[in-house]
Amino acid sequence: MTTTDLHLSAARTILLLGNPNVGKTTLFNRLCGLRSATANFPGSTVESRIGNSTRGSVKRKFIDLPGTYSLHTTDDLAKVCRYALDGVDCEQPDTVIVVADATNLRRNLTIVNEILHHDVRCVVVLSMADIAQKSGLTIDCEKLGEHLGCSVVKVNPRSGGGIDGLHEVLDNPRKTNVILPKVGDLKAVNDWANEIIAGSVGGKLAVSGGTLTDRLDKVCTHPVLGIFVFAAVMIGLFWTIFTLAAVPMDLIDTVFGYLSTVASSVLPEGAVHDFVVDGVIAGIAGTVVFLPQICLLFFLISLLEDTGYLARAAFVMDRVLRRFGLPGQSFVPFLSAHACAIPAIMAARIVPDRRDRLATILVAPFFSCSARLPVYVLLVGVMFANQPFSAGLAFFGCYALGAGAAFLTAFIMRRTILPGKSRPMVLELPTYKMPSLRTAVLNTIDRAWVFIKNAGTVILAIVVVLWWLSAYPKGEPTHDETLDATTQLSESYAGKIGQFVSPVFAPLGYDWKLTVGVMTSFAAREVFVSTIAVLVSGSDDVEDETIMEKIENAKRADGSPIFNIPTSASLLVFFVLAMQCLPTIAVTRRETGSWNWAFLQLGYMTVLAWVCAFITFQVVSGIVA
Repeated sequence: MTTTDLHLSAARTILLLGNPNVGKTTLFNRLCGLRSATANFPGSTVESRIGNSTRGSVKRKFIDLPGTYSLHTTDDLAKVCRYALDGVDCEQPDTVIVVADATNLRRNLTIVNEILHHDVRCVVVLSMADIAQKSGLTIDCEKLGEHLGCSVVKVNPRSGGGIDGLHEVLDNPRKTNVILPKVGDLKAVNDWANEIIAGSVGGKLAVSGGTLTDRLDKVCTHPVLGIFVFAAVMIGLFWTIFTLAAVPMDLIDTVFGYLSTVASSVLPEGAVHDFVVDGVIAGIAGTVVFLPQICLLFFLISLLEDTGYLARAAFVMDRVLRRFGLPGQSFVPFLSAHACAIPAIMAARIVPDRRDRLATILVAPFFSCSARLPVYVLLVGVMFANQPFSAGLAFFGCYALGAGAAFLTAFIMRRTILPGKSRPMVLELPTYKMPSLRTAVLNTIDRAWVFIKNAGTVILAIVVVLWWLSAYPKGEPTHDETLDATTQLSESYAGKIGQFVSPVFAPLGYDWKLTVGVMTSFAAREVFVSTIAVLVSGSDDVEDETIMEKIENAKRADGSPIFNIPTSASLLVFFVLAMQCLPTIAVTRRETGSWNWAFLQLGYMTVLAWVCAFITFQVVSGIVA
């Protein structure tokens, strides 16, 4: 959804505000269902969600704003919420729904006070009232409403309980008429909150033996045990993404392979045929194939967030990542980057501070994604044929080198181009609860659509351009189809660019053919394998079993092997560190809102990869000489 969508005024505008992890988005999904989409306020990459609901003749537009603990901090989250309340860059809201956690009402009253000071019609929704009741607390909504000067209702967003009552209250919301403590006066706000709690909350919190949340947190937030729990959860998430995504990804490949076959049989040979088959269909397939990983990632993250564990994981990892200038929330993007950098960069939205988020985005591609695996298998196999133990160490070294480069680069960035210490993570640990499958599914659908609609269009355009560069100009046909494939690539614009750029990569041990392979891999890393197979074998239809043999026997013009040990080691380091993924660059631009950050990412990662590959080539050459 574009920014202009925020200016629609066909319905009464209702904002949803509150602290993080209070059930605000679950309530939004209950009110709007699938009739929602994401939007960014001008000048911000912080997402809000917009949805519509109709009750009788009354149309309502709900805007789900990001969770924040205060409206008066300097981060983008608070800024977006303030602007929405004041009608800046969007229409003035008719009503504000403040979602408050009934199990921690005192803490939530701080933001309630700040919102009431904005002189808006307000309704306070108490979520998790059922959990509060089980814990021994009772809340009198009528008395609480008298203290606040506005309507208060209990709602269970998961089951839908209380939704009808909320709709009735929204028909006649009111502004507060009570005297409020001054915002920022901590003592006054605290005294006010205590007075409200004393007058509207009864019962006593059940602590006999500790609550389930308390017992679980003794393990999940423990300085040592918490790390092991986190590792187990992340390994499970990591394994699930790789395992379950394989089937739908193969299905997508099959479907698009069938479409390619059908198009090839229908369309006559020529430019239109090549454009449709090799450009459009291949480009769309290369985009959509990421979708299962993205859907699984956001589905599982939504479940973990809904249970309350994700906040604990961020708390545990904050101790580690803060040493490198990163917040604990960065672990989620870094984890998902091992599947694909695209969803990793999209997942960086959970990092609240702008500089922390930028640092996370700029270093996330260092973590070895699944697209690098074919290249790793190829090069490690050449270097350590019939040496499984050494090959295993080399694989581990690739992942360790990428992670080390990410942490070191983040450390340097936070002291140069993104100065300042990582903001202390203010995090309220919510009560553990069963996740809402409905919310997880709706969030997944929403994220999937954003990816297809926004990122997909850019990715497709880039892939089509790359196809054109490799397909034109057309060379003269020969009687040898094998020669045609090799000649066409070498004489295409992409081939000529590769030969022109070859002197840049010559110090790394690459000839022009390897340079072409490296250049084409900037569209997608795995393209390197098929490109090299074509160049060294003269055939673009190569079985997996024959690739290694043909590459091992490939010769340079002087008769020496193309893939000697120093060159293979250099290539391996280059692929670990280089930003060889144009779709990722496109997504970086979308998430940061500027091509400057995207080109900076491309530039510094390429330079770092070149320097490290050069050093590797020289050192290994000296060792094997």
